[in-house]
Amino acid sequence: MAALTVREVVGAVREAVDPEVGVSIVDLGLIYGIRIDAKNNVRVEMTMTSRMCPLADAILADVELRLKRIGGVAKAEVELVWEPPWSPEMMDEEKRMMLGV
Repeated sequence: MAALTVREVVGAVREAVDPEVGVSIVDLGLIYGIRIDAKNNVRVEMTMTSRMCPLADAILADVELRLKRIGGVAKAEVELVWEPPWSPEMMDEEKRMMLGV
């Protein structure tokens, strides 16, 4: 079994888009951590731009589905966290400029 890399995981979840703004969750700075253990169990810690995000469940499900599609993933887990609170400074600079933030 080949070991998964953080780069592979980031590439997969980069395709998940926040439907309200049309930007990748990676570029929005919503991914706080990625852990891959020796058995290729993947755990992603992420947040939302707001605790009131009406699409949080759909975004979390999308991320989990994309993780499970990576070849070799034994188990995929997505945890929603609120610390530290998200802020626009966490966004990719190019995306901030694109959105006028």
